[in-house]
Amino acid sequence: MNLFYNFGKYVQWLAQVFKKPENWGMYWKETLRQMNSIGIGSIAIIAIIAVFIGAVTAVQFSYQMGGSLIPRYYIGYIVRDMTIIELAPTFSCMALAGKVGSNIATEIGGMRQKEHIDAMEIMGINTAAYLVQPKVIAALIVIPMLVCLAAFISIIGGYVAVVPTGAFSNTEYIQGLRSFFLPYNIFMMFVKAVTFAFLLTTISCYQGYFVKGGSIELGNASTQAVVFSNVFILLSDYLIAMILTG
Repeated sequence: MNLFYNFGKYVQWLAQVFKKPENWGMYWKETLRQMNSIGIGSIAIIAIIAVFIGAVTAVQFSYQMGGSLIPRYYIGYIVRDMTIIELAPTFSCMALAGKVGSNIATEIGGMRQKEHIDAMEIMGINTAAYLVQPKVIAALIVIPMLVCLAAFISIIGGYVAVVPTGAFSNTEYIQGLRSFFLPYNIFMMFVKAVTFAFLLTTISCYQGYFVKGGSIELGNASTQAVVFSNVFILLSDYLIAMILTG
């Protein structure tokens, strides 16, 4: 029952979040600030994760292909499609749920505890829209960019893992990258990235916005933001895969 209560409250709260801004200039400046915080601030961790995603995928499939009749150039094809369709959007957004989501929940939760949100509401500000809407818009813009960057870096990571070591030749890997390419897979990647971005930001903001109590409750809200974001990212990943590949 608590789950249904929170889901209904979440949906009603979203209606407040996406109301028309009172001051476009303030919202625009806050959106740019959030784009810098979420995007530029996350490039390093996304790049590190992406490199090892590609490298591990390439090494594992290289091991699985040993002694089989599968053409050797398939390694590039496998790394490319696995990265684009699944690994880049899912792993990147789960990492961002831990980094960005916890920060958002802590930031908004701290404002709630210090009564900053109450003070803004007394002044007639729609706090749900002002505090959340710029974060969601910024995430919907920059997180797909980060996912695209992660896919590119991951493919390079796979190359670095198997070509310089002599496991595969440069020609074989490049041939695999150029084989059986479907632009539809890029569309799937961006659909996942946009969906995951919306989920991780709104869930994290919801947890921080309605936090009650002291520092222990704020810590719990930050943890729940990461946990619920990851759970719903995985659930939506399955649903999107079923819908777009069915």
